This record gives sequence, C-alpha cells and structure tokens, in this order.
Amino acid sequence: MSTTESKARAEGDSMPDAASEMRAAMAGFVSDLRGFRTEMQMKMQQQEEKLTMLDRKSRSARRPTLATSADVEAPHQKAFQAYIRLGDDEGLRGLELEGKALNTSIAGDGGYLVDPQTSELVRSVLHSTASIRKIVNVVNVEATSFDVLIDTTDLGAGWATEMTPVGETGTPQIDRITIPLHELSALPKASQRLLDDAAFDIENWLAGRIADKFARAEAHAFLRGDGIDKPRGLLDHAVVDDADWEWGSIGYVASGSEAGFANPDALVDLVYALGARYRANATFVMNSKTAGLVRKLKDNDGRFLWSDGLAAAEPARLLGYPVLIAEDMPDVAAGSTAIAFGDFASGYTVAERPDLRILRDPFSAKPHVLFYATKRVGGDVSDFAAIKLLKFSTS
Repeated sequence: MSTTESKARAEGDSMPDAASEMRAAMAGFVSDLRGFRTEMQMKMQQQEEKLTMLDRKSRSARRPTLATSADVEAPHQKAFQAYIRLGDDEGLRGLELEGKALNTSIAGDGGYLVDPQTSELVRSVLHSTASIRKIVNVVNVEATSFDVLIDTTDLGAGWATEMTPVGETGTPQIDRITIPLHELSALPKASQRLLDDAAFDIENWLAGRIADKFARAEAHAFLRGDGIDKPRGLLDHAVVDDADWEWGSIGYVASGSEAGFANPDALVDLVYALGARYRANATFVMNSKTAGLVRKLKDNDGRFLWSDGLAAAEPARLLGYPVLIAEDMPDVAAGSTAIAFGDFASGYTVAERPDLRILRDPFSAKPHVLFYATKRVGGDVSDFAAIKLLKFSTS
C-alpha cells in the first residue's frame, strides 16, 4: 500500500469521531440554552409577582378597599376614578357603566380633607329617600315620552233570545295618557387639588351624593310635582268627594275632623271606597307624623289597628294592608289629604331612561372641575280609579 492510500484511510477513520464530537457539543449548547431560558423565565415571573404585590400594597395603603366586591368591579371602578380625577376617558370607552363648591382654603368647604391624617369616610346626615317608586309601576323607555292606553268605558252587552236579532252594542273607547320625560340635573364642583389629594374615595362619595339628591327630588315630584319641567305628582290632580268622583280626579273620604280622626271608622271607609279589584294589591301611604297618630288608634275592643311586620323586611300593616312611609306626604291639618290608599302599581306610572350620566368639565370653572350629572324621568297618574285619599275635614 502506498503512503498516499494509508494517509487517506487514516483521515477517513477520524471523520466519524469529529462528527460525534460536534453533535455532542451542539446538544450541550442547546441544553444550556434551554436551562438559561427557563431560569430567566422564572426570574421574570418572580419579578412580576413582586411588582404586583408592591402595586397592591401601595394601592391598598392609598385607597383602602371598602367592600369585597371591589375586585369584581375593578375595570369599571378604575376607569371611573381615572375620569373623575384626571379627565382620562380612555378606560370608559367600551364599558357600560351603570353640594356646593369644594376647596382647600375653608374648613367647612373641604379644607380639612387634605390634612396628613383624615378619616377615610365622610359621615353625612342624609334625608330619607323613601319614595312611592317602591310600589308604583316603573318602566324603562328610550323615547322622550311614554304613552299609557286606558280603557275608561265598558263594552255593551245584552240578553238575546233564539228568535230575536241581536242589536249593535256599545264599543269601548281607549284614552291615551302621555307621560313626558323631564331632565333632572346637578352641577357640583370640586377643586383639582382636592381630587388629587383627598384621603377618602371622593368620586364614589360624590356620585353617591348626586344619586341621593336625585332620589329625594324624584320622591317629592312623584307626590307633589306640578308637571312643569318635572313629573306630575299624585296630589297635584283635582281631589273631589268620592261620591262625586269621575275620571280625571281622585276621590277622597272625609275623616270627620279637621284636627285628626273623629273615630277609626274613617280608615275603614277609605279602604272600602276603593274598588274590590284594586284592594288586593293596595297600600297605605303616609308620612312619619301621620303614622304616629295612626298607631294610637284602636277598635271598639281595644285592639290597635296598626301591626308591625313579623319578618325583618316586612312592612307594617294597617287593617291588614302594608304601610309605606313617604315623608313628602302632607302632615295632618285642616283640609289636608295626609293618607293615600290604593293599588299604586295600577294607579301611578314612572317612566325613565335607565342611566345616570356624569360629564366632567375641567375647563369652565378653573381651577375647579365641574361634574354635570343628568337623569331623565317622568311620572303621572295612569288610573284615577286605583287611588283614594283620606281628607281631614268634616265633609
């Protein structure tokens, strides 16, 4: 064998060993790369967990969570807070969201809200928001008004025989009651410094106060509103003696005394002045002062006519019918109609747009931020036969 052939054979024998070494080196490199990637992923995950914990701690220290449902509503709450405080409405896009000036110079107007130590809650003395909304018919509309169709006449009928031709009978007539929607608005303002530095949840407090004010304004309008740019109240309609009642007015029963009750029989007369088909779902409505007088009434056997509810959420009852306390009802006085009784689900209708809108305006009253809140609602009597009143008079 020549020298050249020996050298070629030696090089051929060494080639498999070099390929094996190359494959082993590549496998080791890939294994090391995978280990490095796994290690980096673990470190990044740990870093993210630490940042998340720090973020939660900082947010909880700045704005304590007041309810366990806050996490569920976090997207809406964060978007609303960003809009109220900074005017950033980016988070509100795509989401379906269901006083006087505040400043930091005078204590009474919010000066103590930016002290280093401040109560997390604002303790407000709020008025009662009890309203007949709880017992009336409430409908949601997307138009500017709501029409109620009422059949006020009866269908004619008569007896027929086998041989006698049947004559034409009377046709019922349908009346239309239109309930327009009116705009209820509020325009409070707060300084931007207060929005930035307040220690308590100012946006939720402000929204709560607006909603409370709207509820009280509605409650008053549903009973006493004159129908001019507001709902027409139950007591704004003509009140006539029930013996002379006709459609378009509300019948009343006299109590027998201008200063109170001549005897408890007036309440019994009021109950049975209402038609039988309405009594099954009827409710008494009065304010607290009137309820205090009624609680003292007894029958001839010395038993109180008033009875408290047996269950926790059950209303008190008068002569077996539930009682709703509405503070906007008039007090007992000469000629006042201080007690209403009827099927309010049939007798009164509230029409509303199911949304409360808040517009943030940081430009019109610098350095204050205006919050323009609006709601559209209307109301009126829809069945005049479904409600009766007790009038404190001799006749």
